[in-house]
Amino acid sequence: MNGIPSRAIIAAVAASGTLDILSAFVFGGMAGVGPGKILRYVASGPFGDPMREGGTGAAAVGLGVHYALMTIMVLLYFALASRIDVMRRQWPVSGALYGIAIYLVMYWIVVPTRFGSEPRTDLWSVGNALFSHIVCVGLPMAFIASRTIGRTPSAILQSA
Repeated sequence: MNGIPSRAIIAAVAASGTLDILSAFVFGGMAGVGPGKILRYVASGPFGDPMREGGTGAAAVGLGVHYALMTIMVLLYFALASRIDVMRRQWPVSGALYGIAIYLVMYWIVVPTRFGSEPRTDLWSVGNALFSHIVCVGLPMAFIASRTIGRTPSAILQSA
């Protein structure tokens, strides 16, 4: 991605990825599910169901999978935002819509396809998933993209 500082991409992955996984830990904890189980579930997506029974190593793999997926999400957003000016100018709207799109893809396509389960549609489940994907994922990456894409490196440093 020409012209986009790698620091901006790393910052967006770190911010969105960390806020998202912390959100999963909080909402999971409220439901009696610990961080290790959440991370092993994430690892089981690409590496199979036995990862759910793994230990610390499987949880570490899950954390790596989580940040790898977040990297893909950030790269896609930055690629789109570098070509569509309104995504940078109207970053709150773009970030919220991108968060909703991520929610729809993950909960209505990826998870059902991989695990054969129907998406949960109760208000609590949908509400916390949308909160996580809009507030913790879409908005931070959109904000960082709006402050870095299309700006010269010296302008980015001056605004920091």
